[in-house]
Amino acid sequence: MTDNPGRAVPDDAPATVGCLIAGEWVSDGQRADRVGPWTRAVVSTTRQATDHDVEVALRYARRGARAVARMSPAARADVLERAAAEALAQRDELARLLALELGKPVKDGRNEIDRVADTFAVSAAEARRIGGEVLPVAGWARGVGNTALTHRAPVGVALAITPFNAPANLLAHKLAASFAAGNTTIVKPPPQAPASSAAVVRLLLESGMPPEAVQVLHGGGPVGAALSSAPEVGVISFTGSPETGAAVARSAGAKRLVMELGGNAATIVCEDADIGAAARVCAATGYSNSGQSCISVQRVYVHRSRYEEFLGSFTLEVEKLTVGDPLDAATDVGSMVDDGAAERVVSWAHEAVAGGATITTGGRRDGATVIPTVVASPPPDARLIREEVFGAAVAVQPFDSFDEVLATCNDSRYGLQAGLFTHDVRRIVTAWRELEVGGLIVNGSSNYRLDHVPFGGVKDSGFGREAPRWMIDDYTVVKTLVLRGISLFGDQEDAR
Repeated sequence: MTDNPGRAVPDDAPATVGCLIAGEWVSDGQRADRVGPWTRAVVSTTRQATDHDVEVALRYARRGARAVARMSPAARADVLERAAAEALAQRDELARLLALELGKPVKDGRNEIDRVADTFAVSAAEARRIGGEVLPVAGWARGVGNTALTHRAPVGVALAITPFNAPANLLAHKLAASFAAGNTTIVKPPPQAPASSAAVVRLLLESGMPPEAVQVLHGGGPVGAALSSAPEVGVISFTGSPETGAAVARSAGAKRLVMELGGNAATIVCEDADIGAAARVCAATGYSNSGQSCISVQRVYVHRSRYEEFLGSFTLEVEKLTVGDPLDAATDVGSMVDDGAAERVVSWAHEAVAGGATITTGGRRDGATVIPTVVASPPPDARLIREEVFGAAVAVQPFDSFDEVLATCNDSRYGLQAGLFTHDVRRIVTAWRELEVGGLIVNGSSNYRLDHVPFGGVKDSGFGREAPRWMIDDYTVVKTLVLRGISLFGDQEDAR
């Protein structure tokens, strides 16, 4: 274990990031520095929101909500489509910010910005589709002679609390869907990625999003609690830990909540699987972003007849990954968010060894960089198995029967997503039915997501579904109009 202070520091001056309040970027007040986990230098400086700032932002959001709601869906969609194009134009610049603030390899950062562009484009398409329906009231006697219609109206003020691991795309999901629905949004970014988050907001403003549609308040738990409990806020979208999510829910009270609270993702490799392909996919998706993804491959269960073959192939594939400078386009694995997170991952791996497991590769760190670690056959009560590791370590275990492995996967307080390698349709359907997760990826690992497909979990992984179409359902309310004595079927003498 080392802490290497001698790495080259980029020439970039630290980004100064203010709060966006009532249409103005405010840069005075208490400041907080973000030290890059790879460079060991200050990469961004944030102006923290005060209690007064929170009050001003909430008043402005409440007033501005009406202006945003009055924008036509076409106008909102046009803004989001321009933002999609602008995200691609700023792709390299934004990926560099992510690398500096988070140690995320630029290749992963570029992929994240590509997804931001897709998310904006999908949100634009969904904005154009928001509408309502004519209800079949005349099918029942009391409805004869009447007409009932519905339409989806914006909630008003949304609060988006975003995480550090994918700060650009997860902000895009929350903010773009909220704007597509006609809401104004208050954003509380993660303290580890203030400049990256602010850059996405600036991009939207430059693309024509009106100032009434978004505000940004930096700060810690007290800022989040004040915003969550505010009566002006009608809906909250939160991504983070179950513990913080529970605190947000307590503060929120009777508000709409969409919560993605992490996972402990399992991938099952059956005896009929292509072992080489499974090993390559699990290696690529178990350590991308240093494993800091809620659906990152954490537990791999392999049929005992193929276990040694998979373990050997997987270890070799993991050892091929390039570890190092996140600003180098060849790097596969950069830094974790900080030294403490890296130390936790390594310590959990060695705890598993003390319980009888074997580390086949890795098991150490260089500052905030965890060398990709494979832990074979950890005990079932190891924290590497029971908790969310959220880091560059993957556990591999054998199983004997399919029913047994499904039960083992379900023996977790989390239930976000799972992977399954098999060509047996019966197993696929059984796993889809029996696994206690929000999504199942077949012939892929748990770590795969399409941004226009519903995403979310069960149990302690949260509730609600992200993806623009499904988030718009949570960001809007159904309003009903009943026309007494007016019917699409003409006058009815027995109308009541």
